Amino acid sequence: MAMLLLCWKAALKAMLVAMALALPWQGAIAGNQWGADYFPDIVLTTQDGDKVRFYDDLVKGKNVAVNVIYTSCRDECPLETARMAEVQRLLGERMGKDIFFLSISIDPEKDTPKVLKAYAGKFGVGPGWLFLTGNKGDIKVLTRKLGLSRSSDAFSKDGHASSLMLGSDTNGQWMRNSAVDNPRFLATTMANFFGWKDVVPTASYAQARPLDLGRAQFTFESRCASCHTIGQGDRIGPDLNQVTVRRSPAWVARYLKEPEKVLAEGDPSAVGLSKRYQQVRMPNLRLGDEDVAALIRYLDEQGKVAVTAQQAAPPQHSHQHKEAGR
Repeated sequence: MAMLLLCWKAALKAMLVAMALALPWQGAIAGNQWGADYFPDIVLTTQDGDKVRFYDDLVKGKNVAVNVIYTSCRDECPLETARMAEVQRLLGERMGKDIFFLSISIDPEKDTPKVLKAYAGKFGVGPGWLFLTGNKGDIKVLTRKLGLSRSSDAFSKDGHASSLMLGSDTNGQWMRNSAVDNPRFLATTMANFFGWKDVVPTASYAQARPLDLGRAQFTFESRCASCHTIGQGDRIGPDLNQVTVRRSPAWVARYLKEPEKVLAEGDPSAVGLSKRYQQVRMPNLRLGDEDVAALIRYLDEQGKVAVTAQQAAPPQHSHQHKEAGR
């Protein structure tokens, strides 16, 4: 009898655990507490001047990734947008079909549709990604409902949290993530969250190679690679190949540490770069002296590697040299 009672208790406990795990998911599908009754269906204006309602037109029945930005931001916004632009490229044809990006301005008085369209163009924004403006009071309420604003935002340097909300209206599931994560990590996070099996890497952990990543390489790949390459051409910002030859180490160090001050002082090189790259602001990455020094060494080393590779490459025909020199 005692054994039977123990078995009955174990079965009951297992059933209760299963119910506890299932209830949030089932409740979300049945009632969707994060749906039409939760979000204010405010009117917003896209970068193309179209009037849309937040829930009915942008969220209902869709998968979305929502963040907040403002175009005059000198801190995290350019980095956020650059990261999401890279995620957009990685997701390919899913954009505008399986997922929609929504970037909402928290400075709608300055960020008119025309301003937002120009800003989106700087980052190569394609179909499936809208930049939105509207009534400031409405946007304030909406960002609070989305969990993208905090009471401390007014006192922070950037004015908002660099967060990204992923949401699926079909099952009522929402998740907050950093908007400045590594783009490949973000794309994989989205794939896992929305259940896209073909985007998630199929390799197992057993196949993973030992990680051999120095501090400088990690800094470059995590903070710089969304906007720059080393020897693979321009992206949103310039190719940094040979930058330690073209610029003095002292200039590179200061620009890495406080780019906004260098530009504000009217430095000719900084002003020239700003004009050439559509005035996309280099954000202050808050790098310490050790990180800056390590990053400069890394750029110098990679520049030498690129030169060695070019010298080892087979010579091109003379007409190809002429084309390259134009």
